[in-house]
Amino acid sequence: MGLSSRLTTGGRINRDRPLRFRFNGKDYQGFDGDTLASALMANGVRVTARSFKYHRPRGIVGHGPEEPATLVQLEGEDASSNCPATTVLLREGLSARSVNCWPSPGFDLGGVAQVLARFLPAGFYYKTFKWPGWHLFEPSIRKAAGLAPAPAQPPSSGHFEARHAHADVLIAGAGPAGLQAALDAGRAGKRVFLADEGSEAGGSLLNRNLTIGGRPALDWVGDAVAELRGMESVTHLQNATVWAYREHNLLMVNERSPEQGNILERSWRVRAGEVVIATGATERAMVFGGNDRPGVMLAASVQAYVNRWGVAPGKRVALFTNNNSAYAVAADLAAAGIIVTAILDSRKHVPQAALDLVPDLQVHPATVAAGIFGHKRVRAVLAAPPSGDIPKWIRCDVLAHSGGWNPTVHLWSQSRSSLRYDEGLAAFLPDGAVQNCRAVGAAAGQMTLDRIVAGGADLPYAIEPLWRVDVPVQRGRAFLDIQNDVSVSDVHLALREGYSNIEHVKRYTTGGMGLDQGKTSNINIIGTVAMQQGEPIEQIGTTTFRSPYTPVSFGAIAGLREDSVLFPYRHTPVTQWNKDNGAVMYEAGARWQRPGYFPKPGESLQEAVNRECRAVREAVGVYDGSPLGTFELKGRDVPRFLDFIYSNVMSSLKPGDGRYGLMLTDDGLILDDGVVFRLDDHRWLLSTSTGHADAVNQHMEKLLQTEFAEWQVMITTVTSQWNNATICGPHARDVMQALGTDIDLSPQSFPFMSIRDGMVAGFPARVARVSFTGELSYEVNVAPRHLRTLWDKVMEAGAPFGILPVGSESSHVLRVEKGFLSMGHEVDGTVDAYDLGMGWVMSKTKPDYLGKRSVMLRRAGRATRRELVGILPQDPNRQIPEGAPLTPAGRKEATEGLVTACVWSVVNQCWVGLALLDNGHARQGETAYVRLQDEVIPVLVTKPVFHDPDGTRLRS
Repeated sequence: MGLSSRLTTGGRINRDRPLRFRFNGKDYQGFDGDTLASALMANGVRVTARSFKYHRPRGIVGHGPEEPATLVQLEGEDASSNCPATTVLLREGLSARSVNCWPSPGFDLGGVAQVLARFLPAGFYYKTFKWPGWHLFEPSIRKAAGLAPAPAQPPSSGHFEARHAHADVLIAGAGPAGLQAALDAGRAGKRVFLADEGSEAGGSLLNRNLTIGGRPALDWVGDAVAELRGMESVTHLQNATVWAYREHNLLMVNERSPEQGNILERSWRVRAGEVVIATGATERAMVFGGNDRPGVMLAASVQAYVNRWGVAPGKRVALFTNNNSAYAVAADLAAAGIIVTAILDSRKHVPQAALDLVPDLQVHPATVAAGIFGHKRVRAVLAAPPSGDIPKWIRCDVLAHSGGWNPTVHLWSQSRSSLRYDEGLAAFLPDGAVQNCRAVGAAAGQMTLDRIVAGGADLPYAIEPLWRVDVPVQRGRAFLDIQNDVSVSDVHLALREGYSNIEHVKRYTTGGMGLDQGKTSNINIIGTVAMQQGEPIEQIGTTTFRSPYTPVSFGAIAGLREDSVLFPYRHTPVTQWNKDNGAVMYEAGARWQRPGYFPKPGESLQEAVNRECRAVREAVGVYDGSPLGTFELKGRDVPRFLDFIYSNVMSSLKPGDGRYGLMLTDDGLILDDGVVFRLDDHRWLLSTSTGHADAVNQHMEKLLQTEFAEWQVMITTVTSQWNNATICGPHARDVMQALGTDIDLSPQSFPFMSIRDGMVAGFPARVARVSFTGELSYEVNVAPRHLRTLWDKVMEAGAPFGILPVGSESSHVLRVEKGFLSMGHEVDGTVDAYDLGMGWVMSKTKPDYLGKRSVMLRRAGRATRRELVGILPQDPNRQIPEGAPLTPAGRKEATEGLVTACVWSVVNQCWVGLALLDNGHARQGETAYVRLQDEVIPVLVTKPVFHDPDGTRLRS
């Protein structure tokens, strides 16, 4: 089929680049710049779909996301379901098929539903299919109820992506109002995020012949886009729909055609300081008999096909309107050489400005369209004067109708901002803003270009609302919702059955519940309800505007879900240094990335860990301790708060001193362990394990907000405010002296479990003497911006002493040798401090602390307890898997414990381990048995410490 309806000139298509495509198994040709809808129309394809419920023939109605009739299923590499043909950009080899019809939209066996229409009114499914049981009918109903099936396979190439952005101003829409707002914000130096759903900027200006300052309006658009492109602070996206407005100015944007060819779609989460809603307005339909027939189109869409795509939707066009905008359409059609047979205007008095645009066209005031002659195409429209005069048929092959314009307030309403009804515009407009947002342009009710851009020339907008045609001679069913086959009679039925609330009407009839979300129909439904109930339309109100504004693919919502993209990793300033030096990176908890070990070429994990451990035990090592949770507490009630949340006494600490402690939950189990330092009389520093930092923060805040609201305790998270390099080993003090510091490092002046402020390597630092390895250690805390330079200086100063970077694998070995507990190993949710041999940390002097009573009650039962012990395999070269069970005599029966850790000890030159064993403290010196699937390993039960039991080295 040739391009029978393509105009010889005009449009923004590239006629030098033809594109071949298939629709319903037939081959067609279009041009670069076409949509599937414009290409079908250019090829003379008029019946493009069947309706959802009655399978009535349907054609193209709109030109954008408001399209209610023609949904297609894309095939092949583009496989996607239920896409409006008006939003599908044409490309070479595109293949699409109509949905909800078989074998074709021209001949659909499902059309038999039209004969049964009187038995299938709104809500019929609520009253039928109940006997003998729903499940008898369910398979057939579900098959008939759907539209297109989901694609059978994911795309063979490319991926979806999720990205985050922050902006001073997010602007939704790149029409004249959006572009003007972006120019104003960009010129002020603000970070601007401009997103528009169209393939190119300009909005309604792409479809109309308007001028700005005496020049074509599209020249102004080109200049604006070029200026924005030159602003580094502006992000400008086309084919990107702002589809959801969340709390605190978080907006979701679906970018459908990213510049990177390997990305299918990109989902943006944008946090904006201000949101400018420049989403324009949507033309609403007129409601009259036969208004769903192929060839009955929105007037502005007819104008768009002529001006933007160079397509004549028909040869003889009639128009039906209640407002001025249709007259500009008629003028453009006449200028393009299309015969305009008549303009039916429901208003008695047509403004002179509108008449002046069409001096040579036949205008029929106080006249409505009462019916359509034609089944699969329009052949004539019945023009009926409300006065009772004899109606007459007017020949045409397209009826373009315009019922007025609804500001696109979906995003405004999603922000929870209010709406008001404007009598002059017969539309709901933005009212009071809840979040920091504002509406501009047509979205704010500014319906003409001269009110949006200085120098714009436009026809004044005037309207007299007509919610539905109501004349005796009306022929055929009048549809309110074209997509879901909801007619005026359906709404009347809902009202008769008691569903008077507009939300109930929506659900009973399914009006506005389709993929188009009722963009062209919702206000007409509200107006019809108002007419029937005799109430003002503002009393009826609107239904809830829910996201998404337009359908969004599941792939785009999910984004890329692999590696660290789902939940981004947290990094320290030396992460890159670690990677550059060969570190194998691990997650250390709370999404922090830390090095696991630093293998040399050809070195195994065990060899690398042994080398790092020997460096710490015999020379010196350094590790990045920045991810440890750190909180600063301030206030007069901090001492008694710490005494309550820790099991031992913290209030007796003097400034500069620290103490290790356990934090319990209210059921007496161990929540976390850490060190508390007193900085001065009213400031305290609290450290936690990396993985439990957030839980500890929530724990403290909950207590302060619910139990001790009157206490003066302020908590500040400083985990990322301080980063540290922890220097550990016998030569740690030598390295500190080589770095240069004004802190007295002598054991007498700077003992274990104390903290000092001073200068280290030329940087302001806070140095703590704590040890997680059992060796002399200095935790040097500096500002994050200084850590990388400090790290380089540490490595340089430590080189003469054999310093090595240490990973978490080696830290694990060193802590097991020393018998230090790990929250992820020995603390399993059942043991308490006494079980771990740490009864000394449970205060005997405090009258109470969180979890004390629960611990005492649990231990009062004198049940068998699993207690922490050390284990030595009888075969010193036999490694035991962590988590392996201990059973009596190695028999296959209930366990009496488990191995929590097993490492190769560089100090003892054998495998050593820790375990939780029933009555373990009393069984030291005995033999226990580890049962594996195919063997039993005897182990010697020992004290849970294998190195420096007196702590001499860490206190040196």
